[in-house]
Amino acid sequence: MNNKIIIFLFIGIFFLGIFFGTQIFTNNAPQHLVNQFTSISGSNIDENRTETVIDLEKFVNFKNQNDIIEKQKYMINFIWNEDELPKNYPEKIEKNFIDNRFEDLRNLESIEKITVSMEHNVKSIVYIFLAEESNQKLIIYHQGHLGGFINGKNTIQRFLDNGFSVAAFSMPLLGMNNQPVVDLKNIGSVKLLKHNQFILLDTENFSSMKFFFSPINQTLNHLFKNHSFDEFHMIGISGGGWATSVYPALDSRITKSFSVAGSIPLSLRDEIKDTGDYEHFNSEFYTKANYLELYIMNSFGNERELIQIFNKFDPCCFSNIEDYTYAKQINQILSEIGTGSFKIIIDDTHHEHKISNYIIDLIIQKSS
Repeated sequence: MNNKIIIFLFIGIFFLGIFFGTQIFTNNAPQHLVNQFTSISGSNIDENRTETVIDLEKFVNFKNQNDIIEKQKYMINFIWNEDELPKNYPEKIEKNFIDNRFEDLRNLESIEKITVSMEHNVKSIVYIFLAEESNQKLIIYHQGHLGGFINGKNTIQRFLDNGFSVAAFSMPLLGMNNQPVVDLKNIGSVKLLKHNQFILLDTENFSSMKFFFSPINQTLNHLFKNHSFDEFHMIGISGGGWATSVYPALDSRITKSFSVAGSIPLSLRDEIKDTGDYEHFNSEFYTKANYLELYIMNSFGNERELIQIFNKFDPCCFSNIEDYTYAKQINQILSEIGTGSFKIIIDDTHHEHKISNYIIDLIIQKSS
């Protein structure tokens, strides 16, 4: 009798173990593994799932390469009031700059500190990390809204380890960038603390979008003149991911762009967390070139590619995008007008707002 009780208890514990083990696995394992498991068991499958389809013909009118070139000129004129990308250089370049926060980086030959000065005394600080053993390629790394590019130190190290030099950027007003006080007519003195305040500076002849793009433009001008890199690629996280999805649309010197949690078309943003700041929804800018057009402009060209990476479980933003189908439509347009590539990758390997090791490995592989 006692043996039968023990056997029944053993069987009960065995099946309870299977039940709780399944729950732990599906709640914590990477989603691609969960999908393999649940597809076998037949659970968690939504057969009524619908895809969000965008009619690109309503929003995109690129018929050939000239249409893209003309749109680039149009946007450059709107931002800088010039007919082509500005040829300005940074106000100040400090070679062999010492920053103790980065003194332990491996394969680092030296740091160049770049200072870019713009209207309303807005300044941007850029570091160029020159690799000692170089593959003659440079990565533009752009940090987001959570602080300066010091937050991307581990990512910068990964690129240095693989022979890439890195030009590191922070968003306007963040990191080492200043927060100036501006005197505004009929308002008074205002300290610039957030991007949404930039709307106070915009006029018929000036757009604050320049604050996001001029530092990249001037740094690239310096790099082209004073260094001999063979290729330039760009990666950004969050607000830096937004910059990565937009700026290369204006500057074809950048070959491959990797935007992490950066942007989606405005018509697809149906959650408050996805609305973004001034630069995300500036109507003067996006009525001239919407996100879909910018993605195509970013992707277009020989060996050029834009890859949008979204963290499936991102607590910050853009985590509910796997059903959007604009990638296929964009690639169809690219194939009709010339060359280029556009991809969307869903990163389900973590639950954070970050660039994962999986994505860094992918970027190194595709950029090498």
